[in-house]
Amino acid sequence: MKKNQESNLSKSSKAIAENKKPSKFLMDGESVLGKEFGKITPKKDLNRKAADYLEKHVTVKTINRFETCRSWMHYLTNVEMSVKRLHKTDACGNRFCPICTWSTAKKDAIKISVIMNAVKEIEDKDFLFLTLTAPNVSGEELRDEIDRFNAGVNRLFQRRNVKRIAKGYIRKLEVTTDQEKLITEKLYKRKKDYYDMRRLKVGDPNPTYNTYHPHMHIIVVVNKSYFGNRDAISKVEWLEMWRGCMRDNSITQVDAKKVRSTDSGNSNAVLEIAKYTASGNDLYHSENVFDTFYLALKRRQLIVYSGMMKDYAKKFKVGDLDEFKKENEDEYTHLLQAVWRTSKYESKLRQLTPEEFEVYNERAKFIEENDEME
Repeated sequence: MKKNQESNLSKSSKAIAENKKPSKFLMDGESVLGKEFGKITPKKDLNRKAADYLEKHVTVKTINRFETCRSWMHYLTNVEMSVKRLHKTDACGNRFCPICTWSTAKKDAIKISVIMNAVKEIEDKDFLFLTLTAPNVSGEELRDEIDRFNAGVNRLFQRRNVKRIAKGYIRKLEVTTDQEKLITEKLYKRKKDYYDMRRLKVGDPNPTYNTYHPHMHIIVVVNKSYFGNRDAISKVEWLEMWRGCMRDNSITQVDAKKVRSTDSGNSNAVLEIAKYTASGNDLYHSENVFDTFYLALKRRQLIVYSGMMKDYAKKFKVGDLDEFKKENEDEYTHLLQAVWRTSKYESKLRQLTPEEFEVYNERAKFIEENDEME
């Protein structure tokens, strides 16, 4: 055993020696680090705005932790910084933090992708991507509307013909808001069918101004024989069932389609389930809008695993699905240490010791989180 350890240390020492350059301090700004932290820095800036909105809702201890989220970060990298991986940080974990929601969305995408790949291979299943909607509501109605949505989804999956085809599901609540008083070109392109049906054009008053739109994205596990089967549930049938479960005949559309890819990088279904419940542009639009989202979403379970997907989520947690994770072939020889200083990150790059090289590269064997610094 001792000889093997010495051999491993010898290999790591060689790898480090090949990448040897003096440790150096790197200042964010016009240097290379300005680009390296291009994604995290705007979110750190937004964090201060969000803290002002959140302050009246939480304790002093919570707001202090929120304000100092990602005050320091350690990244595994190499001397050229061509590969990077978050190693340690002081994340606050608050669901309303722009930094933590961004990080969680990426982790959830990888987790969901691994679970789906495992279910597909082990259980020989396919997936249906279901989107359930309802008319917009006011801010005062939003919390009750989310309760109504959750109850409606539970009723839907108790329907006999749905129970017959669904072997499990992952569902995620998403809420958007419309804060444009007039119909802009961008808004018109996004909701063209809606505006055309009402004979509205760019520049007209926006009928959904200052309203909120909760909707549910669901990945449903089905047998491979479901698609192309005459017994498959059509969009018209899904719509009729959803209207009945919501007890609302004014609902005009649902969407149901086969999941074509389970890869976390290019699957629309995976990304829709994993992404934020509320986007930053919506959530931090104004203090009043933030208050509405906060009161409607606090203490809610936003992502739900059921049936076969719940079973596989437990397997993922204990490491039983590691074989379905993408192996990380990158080799890390350096540690990039970043500290937030008022408005930017100041960083120091140093080599790993041979012992750190072995331990840290072993921990980084599987890809758990997407690259945050590209």
